[in-house]
Amino acid sequence: MTHLGNPGASGNSVYATSQEGLKASGVLKTARPDRPQQDGSSPERRPANGRSAAGVLGNGWVRLLLGLLLPAAVLAAWQWSTSAGLFSSVQLPAPGAVIEAALDLIQRGELAQHVAISTQRVLLGFAFGAALGLVFGALIGLSKVADVLLSPTIGALRAVPSLAWVPLLILWMKIGEDSKVTLILIGAFFPVFTTVSLALRHVDKNLVEAGRAFGLKGVKLLTTVQLPAVVPAVFSGLRLALAQAWLFLVAAELIASSMGLGFLLTDSQNNGRTDRLLLAIVLLAIIGKITDALLGVAEKWAVKRWA
Repeated sequence: MTHLGNPGASGNSVYATSQEGLKASGVLKTARPDRPQQDGSSPERRPANGRSAAGVLGNGWVRLLLGLLLPAAVLAAWQWSTSAGLFSSVQLPAPGAVIEAALDLIQRGELAQHVAISTQRVLLGFAFGAALGLVFGALIGLSKVADVLLSPTIGALRAVPSLAWVPLLILWMKIGEDSKVTLILIGAFFPVFTTVSLALRHVDKNLVEAGRAFGLKGVKLLTTVQLPAVVPAVFSGLRLALAQAWLFLVAAELIASSMGLGFLLTDSQNNGRTDRLLLAIVLLAIIGKITDALLGVAEKWAVKRWA
């Protein structure tokens, strides 16, 4: 363990109870590109032409274009299969029919409402579920008593299928937004809870001891030392929770919903509108990817800021 000296001494007092003090002591070290790695290997260096060792894959636009290759191939195969008559229009409408269904809903002013209400439900459920997952994950990850008391029950609840909650939520909260948001909350809670609790159990004990030596304890120790040490794991849980929230949306909108992409999905199935059904699937995929990308931007900022 790095020698910290006496945190109460005059030479170190300006750093007491601060993250800067831990960095100055050498416990929390910032990455230096010109220093060798711990295993003795040299860090990755950029060649003289300014490009990274990854070459063209390091370019964001190139990565975007390459990422669009597979969707473009799927779209071309979809168009070819419908043109060749491999599927009937009921089984698999052509991409043009799906676009026409979207334009029809836009003209009626319904599509924007479906997208807006579903996005609102997902964001609310995700926000509350992630917050609770962070709180309970931190509690169980830091307290052995809480782990013994709460882990078996939460683990059992995690195994309950999403649709099993629907009749109970209707009974408790009636038919309304509260029951839908609560179901999405349940879906978002468990990924954050699991990743945070497991990550906090494996935080370097030297970091924790150093923080305590500088007078940090309780919430201050958690926010200054322990959470920054697990930022990548926290965001991994958040991204899983966001994906889970979109998955639970369809189940949530089965609760006597009259708006939303989940409602559009089930209503299209009941009415034999495969074009609208595929439209709902495509929109769920696109919006889910956009929200995940936004969370990825936040993750990069948080890693640079705290990790």
